[in-house]
Amino acid sequence: MALDTTAQVYDHEATGWQRGLYDDIKRTFRAPFVNWIFRTAMANEPAFLRYAWGQVAPVFDTRAFAELSVDYRDAALTPLEIPVHDSRDLDLRPPEYRELQGQLATFDIVGPRLAVLFRTLARTLDGERVGGVAGGVDSTAPYPADLDRGRGREPTMTGPDETPTAAKETLAAVQERHDLGDGLPSIYRCLAQWPAALEAGWTAVTGDDDALAAACEEADRLVDDFVDRLAYTPRTTPADLRDAGLGGAVEDMAALFGQFDAGGTGLLPLLPGYAAAVGAEGRRRL
Repeated sequence: MALDTTAQVYDHEATGWQRGLYDDIKRTFRAPFVNWIFRTAMANEPAFLRYAWGQVAPVFDTRAFAELSVDYRDAALTPLEIPVHDSRDLDLRPPEYRELQGQLATFDIVGPRLAVLFRTLARTLDGERVGGVAGGVDSTAPYPADLDRGRGREPTMTGPDETPTAAKETLAAVQERHDLGDGLPSIYRCLAQWPAALEAGWTAVTGDDDALAAACEEADRLVDDFVDRLAYTPRTTPADLRDAGLGGAVEDMAALFGQFDAGGTGLLPLLPGYAAAVGAEGRRRL
């Protein structure tokens, strides 16, 4: 089938096994919402998503992934040296500022999870077998129960025709740097609700090109190394999918996850920076 990226199964629409899978995604990602890529995959190739999630979910439930998630955050933030802006700097009332902090904390949490998801599926859907490494205890030990739990709030976002005038100049710079076409990733549609926070965060994370390049390079290296060393072996190569009766999904899903993996390299490491700019960064050590 041709991939329709406008089609989505939203969280409130999911029933039956789809409801259960979405609940498991939110539990596993430590986030109160289901990302766009899951909603789109569910609308286009639900059987693929059900199968693929069963293959990749164990990756995120290990202490090794917990270590990767804090290392990823630290790798992104160390070169950038983000200044913290309080509510007065952004002309926000304390409740508004707390809402902003909670929403940006959610993106901070999901960033490394999306990076690993995209990389794992992009590589395996391209025919590469990853994982199966007999590592140390952390490679299979459980994810620490308290890490990142309960930090975030469900993001709200501007609609396509609701961009505040004050945010337009910064969003134009966003699109130019990220080469996103007409679309905007969720983080920027979220930040556009608070134009001063958008401008402050964007200035902080992109102010030093060399520092940003170093942050993205190191975060990407960590993700690639983590996927190389997986204790589990996701059975999501084209041959695996054909054996599971899902061969018709390979081309579209490979294109989808390959595109997001390529785009995420320069975008996802910025998410901890936006959270840090409002004092909402997570832990950088276990």
